[in-house]
Amino acid sequence: MPPVTTEGVARTRRLRERLQLGRLAVMGVVAVIAFGVGFQRGSEVTSAPQPSAVVAPVAAVAGEPPAALGLRPGGSSLPATITPIPAAVLQTRLAALSKRYSAPGVSVTILWPDGRRWTGVSGWANLRTRVPVSGGTAFAIGSVSKTFLAALILDLAEEGRLSLDDRLRRWLPTARVSWAVTIREMLDHTSGLSDFFSNPTIDAALLGDKRRVWTPARALSYMRTPYFAAGTGWHYSNSNYVLLGQVVRRVTGRTVAAELRRRFLDPLGLSRTFMQGVEARRETVATAYVQRGTGTTLRWISQSDGTTIAPFTSVTTAAGNAGAIAASSRDLAIWARWLYGGTLLEPASLAAMEDVSHSVSLGAPRRYGLGLMEEWLGGRRTVGHNGRLVGSRSSIRYLPDYGFTIAVVTTQDRYSPDSIGTPLMDIAIASLTPPPPAPTASPAPSPSPDPSPGSAPTPTSAPAASVETSPSVPASREPSSVP
Repeated sequence: MPPVTTEGVARTRRLRERLQLGRLAVMGVVAVIAFGVGFQRGSEVTSAPQPSAVVAPVAAVAGEPPAALGLRPGGSSLPATITPIPAAVLQTRLAALSKRYSAPGVSVTILWPDGRRWTGVSGWANLRTRVPVSGGTAFAIGSVSKTFLAALILDLAEEGRLSLDDRLRRWLPTARVSWAVTIREMLDHTSGLSDFFSNPTIDAALLGDKRRVWTPARALSYMRTPYFAAGTGWHYSNSNYVLLGQVVRRVTGRTVAAELRRRFLDPLGLSRTFMQGVEARRETVATAYVQRGTGTTLRWISQSDGTTIAPFTSVTTAAGNAGAIAASSRDLAIWARWLYGGTLLEPASLAAMEDVSHSVSLGAPRRYGLGLMEEWLGGRRTVGHNGRLVGSRSSIRYLPDYGFTIAVVTTQDRYSPDSIGTPLMDIAIASLTPPPPAPTASPAPSPSPDPSPGSAPTPTSAPAASVETSPSVPASREPSSVP
């Protein structure tokens, strides 16, 4: 195993110091907010599937980033008047949205710029056993997992243990890929490597034995001819991140799961986030469901294979480091705040992650950085990522101009989670006093289809401002849906 460098030790020490400063910052503002609005408390759903909320006091979110001191990113001051979280309004809206999109289970967490948190839940974690969704329920998050691996790769680059411009085959000399492919090109999907999930023959193998544990080698064996020469185009490919996971193991001598736990998950207190198929389950994981029919013929088909892995073992382990993480909405919101708020990574690394110019210059259908999607939702710029595995969809969004963070996790795969998250974020932002500046238009048309085949209908009553074009996978292709 390669030795831990002096830079690596120093990096870990700096992260711990930042975490401690963040916790002290939150403790310092608790008294101010408590005096202004009082602690707001709620109770998690215990016996009914009705939408409900868990409203946490400031102290419940330990270790918020420096934005908790009362400054938005960029230096603009937060409103002097601290207004209560509009919990009742958010709950009512969540109930309506959950009904509109017929989602069996939903969990949403919003973090305010000052560190306050609201978590709303709706529906069932398991329809058959009538287990309701709670604030701690974990969901399969699909490709939101890529944000964790991308941060890990950048952290290793900061330590000098690899370079983003290293050739992949420097670390994996026997990999059957072009010598020209670099780590950077794999992070931003410009490597040209084909997505093994797009191979039409993989579905029969995944469904033929849903409890089978897939190895990276088995998954990558379904790769086909490259889409294009490295660096000359853009095409989303899960193969990139499965291979990057193998690079991490070669560089550190540890699994991605172990490195994430040591570097990020434990220090941040993300106790309900774990790599399925590698780590032991740390929380109830919501069952994934596929919708069949509409109206009176609507049915939800469980994707469970009877194990604790969601959606089911074969597809989740095939996704591996590209999409096997399960997490609660609370953990994801805290993760996004720390990552995109500028605490976890050095400024140069975060800037590289957020730089979408390469994908834009290549005519990519979406603005993509290093494991990051830049989207305009409700007229506001956001950074984050979408995720989908068969029967589950998720998203994390950080709003740099506002300091808000939102995470949405669901047990359905027909509609974008942003269809639920954007209206709730509108309510949260409107609660600030004085109100923030009006949203601005996207700098250019930015189509944002999920990078997987097929299409799904858009609900006729959906608010146009909040609906992302959200193709879904037809019934015969569901197992390979990992955006």
